[in-house]
Amino acid sequence: MKDISQKLIGLLHRGYATPQIARIAKRLKEPSTTIHYNIKKLENEGQVKAYKAVFDYKKIEQGFCAYVLLNFSPDEYGDPERIGRELAKYEEIESVDIITGDWEMVIKVRANDQDAYYEFVKSVISRKGVSKITTLMSLKQIKTEFVEL
Repeated sequence: MKDISQKLIGLLHRGYATPQIARIAKRLKEPSTTIHYNIKKLENEGQVKAYKAVFDYKKIEQGFCAYVLLNFSPDEYGDPERIGRELAKYEEIESVDIITGDWEMVIKVRANDQDAYYEFVKSVISRKGVSKITTLMSLKQIKTEFVEL
C-alpha cells in the first residue's frame, strides 16, 4: 500500500482532524446526535476554530523545539502584527505571540534537529527588522495542547 504518512501529517498539522463523536458520546453518556449538534453549534459560533492531531514530534522528525524571543529595529517596531503574519506563513513556526516586557515577540519553532533550526534562523528569522534574537531550547515537553505526554 502507498505510504502517504508525511502528506497526512501535514494535513493533520493544519487542522484536518475531526472530533471522535462516538468516543465523546460514550464519555459524556449522551447520544451521538446531541454531541454532533452541539459541536456544530460551537463551530458555527466560531468558538471552535479547528481540530488538530497531537503528535509525538520525535517520531515525525520534528523533535527539535525552540522558543525564540525577538526584538525589532526601530523602523519595524510600529507594526508587529505585520511581522507576525509574515513569520506565521512558515510551516516550522508553530505559534507567534506579540508580548510585553523586554521582547516584542515570541515564536515557537519546530525543526528536525539543531542544524535544520540553524538554517531556518539564517534564512527566515535573521531578517531585516529583527534586531535581537534569543533562543530558548526545549529539553523535554511534559504537556502539550492539553495532553500529558
